[in-house]
Amino acid sequence: MALQGPIPISFELLFPHGCYVVGEVAAAKDFDAKRDVQAKDKVTGLPVWQVPVMDADPSLKAAQKTVTVKILAEVQPVVPPSLPGVPLAPAEFEGLEVKPYVHQATGRLAYSISARVMRAPRSGASKSGSAAKDAA
Repeated sequence: MALQGPIPISFELLFPHGCYVVGEVAAAKDFDAKRDVQAKDKVTGLPVWQVPVMDADPSLKAAQKTVTVKILAEVQPVVPPSLPGVPLAPAEFEGLEVKPYVHQATGRLAYSISARVMRAPRSGASKSGSAAKDAA
């Protein structure tokens, strides 16, 4: 089988309606270590950070809306600015990968999401401009 390891995916495919940061960026714990240390990515050796995000897809059930995105970065990523008057920060991720695994407690298929970069969304003008160009 050609697919081995993480599956690359675009932000637009994973979060077609966008997403919002709903918590703080924190160091991911290494549960295999004997002491309390930050996890490191097994392939790159980079420190692993995690941030909770809410998927803006209106069709999702409440329990499906919040996911954790792990960010592989040398330094702690900074949450983009929040919306005026709202405690939510819209964000986009680059270098996204999905890693399927079997959840030990439920025996069901689950997914771990990782990224290389978290940033503020691109301006809406560039997205609508490309949509208008595609429609022409």
